[in-house]
Amino acid sequence: MRAMDAPEAGPNRDPRVGSRVVVRYRLERPDPLTGATLTDAVGELVGDVDGILVVRTRRGEVRVPRSRVTALKEVPPSPSRRGKPHRALSVEDLQRVMLGAWPAMETARLGDWVLRASRGFTQRANSVMTAGSPGIPVPAALDAVERWYAARGLPPNLTVAGPVGFDPADDAVGAEALRRGYVARVATLTLTAPTRVMMGDPAGVQVRAELTDAWFTAFRAYREVDDEAARAILTGSPAQAFTTVGDDDVIGIGRLGLAAAWGGVAAMWVDPRSRRRGIATGMLVALARAADRAGAASLHLQTDCDNTAALALYERHGFERHHAYVNLRRAPG
Repeated sequence: MRAMDAPEAGPNRDPRVGSRVVVRYRLERPDPLTGATLTDAVGELVGDVDGILVVRTRRGEVRVPRSRVTALKEVPPSPSRRGKPHRALSVEDLQRVMLGAWPAMETARLGDWVLRASRGFTQRANSVMTAGSPGIPVPAALDAVERWYAARGLPPNLTVAGPVGFDPADDAVGAEALRRGYVARVATLTLTAPTRVMMGDPAGVQVRAELTDAWFTAFRAYREVDDEAARAILTGSPAQAFTTVGDDDVIGIGRLGLAAAWGGVAAMWVDPRSRRRGIATGMLVALARAADRAGAASLHLQTDCDNTAALALYERHGFERHHAYVNLRRAPG
């Protein structure tokens, strides 16, 4: 069986408010100096109401009627340091990039923080991305976080990020959470790689843009799943691709979430009876190629720091440790 190309890893959706975008649009009249009829606005999309896009650029806010838009695309943050694209983003910027690759059912903003809830399914989709400032003192911010999660019947959960090996007690948010009795989960490592570094044979790997029943059945078989939340997350990125190995008997699955011009690898699973046969490698290669076709130059993924088998696989195929994060959660009761 040959690998099947995902049809543009779609469907494609308009960028969400809060994304960094480039908007190309028609000018009301040609530029008097250059004669140009088109121009670009690059910055954060802060509004999309009544047919008007509002982009916060370095020079101020630009309001663009959708009727004049010729192209709208989500783009990654500007590099914050020298290096290859998959290494050039700061910890905070990559935390923001990753939001769209595993999107929560419900989100809310508290300053720069993003509160996420998805009926309790997965840590990432039910925690607060704490990059940046909440706009109010940290104790007051945690009070607001606790009220927000309580209203949804969920325990408050904070994602605190830093360099690999950092101690959340040395972080202002982490220290306040620990003081309140929050419990730290094992650290999660975020790894990154260029999409074109993947080497291997994706033969036998099927790649589709749609979530199939066979893929979802395999996903449900190896982990506890809230069906509604899982389907919403798995299909909620601006675009996604799903790998499947096997027809009647699925022995491998993986997912690529495309957002902010990056590809996020997740939900990688191989049946224990079929491991050490190159199946995971084939799926990684297939997902990397799907990301490359979609215009994403870099990949990210997350795995627990004590998952030595997964780390060995990913690092063998060019992934590098970018940063770590720790989930701090208040136990019920």
